Amino acid sequence: MHRRSRNSRKAPNPKSQVPIQTSTSKSKDAVRRRLIKGQKRLLLFDIDGTLIHSGGAGVHALKSAFKERFGIDDDLDDMLSILNKHKIPATNENVSAFLDSYVHFLSLELPRRKGKLLPGVLELLERLKSRHVVLALLTGNVSRGARLKLEHYGVWHFFEFGAFADDHRDRNELGRFARARAKEKHGREFAASDIDIIGDTPRDIACGKALGARTIAVATGTWDRDELAKHEPDFVIDDLSNVETIMDTLGW
Repeated sequence: MHRRSRNSRKAPNPKSQVPIQTSTSKSKDAVRRRLIKGQKRLLLFDIDGTLIHSGGAGVHALKSAFKERFGIDDDLDDMLSILNKHKIPATNENVSAFLDSYVHFLSLELPRRKGKLLPGVLELLERLKSRHVVLALLTGNVSRGARLKLEHYGVWHFFEFGAFADDHRDRNELGRFARARAKEKHGREFAASDIDIIGDTPRDIACGKALGARTIAVATGTWDRDELAKHEPDFVIDDLSNVETIMDTLGW
């Protein structure tokens, strides 16, 4: 639901607005061969730092929820870690009450903040909607929070389903939920080699690797491309603005 702040990012290099392949294991030609055979790809997008910046709405909503429900005014971290730190039992009742407060405050914060869709996102989603792909989400947001954010920025309707923090605390486990929902929706199993995970942090890269999927790191969050490249995604890109080249390079 939130991410830690880091040092300010380097300015994007105008000459590097295209995906740079960092691994040869899942090549563009291999992807295209599958597309020619009529095999759909499953594209799983992160939200914060990948599709949108909420202008701090999520962070402020979290702080307000902790204060209202538990009287906690603390640095943000994992929700359960904070509850444990303050010796508050992580019961279903406490977690549910906290999430209700969070979603309430998020609905108030989103219109107040100067957030935005990130470069190229709307055009890319509009183009992909008519392509041979399945658009879905894989995110550390709870499902209600994800919907609030993406409805606020007008892109929720592009995504068929998602895997969310509600499903499992461990982000690396979310891929199996996404695959199960894809199978339920489309009547077939999506092989890991037919799945792309697109995100802006090392956690997204790790999640993709845990699933065996192709990983596409986008440096529009708090991690720059050099930092992301150290975690060895299959592709790394500054942002999603060069839509035509991105779709061509990634075989979308």
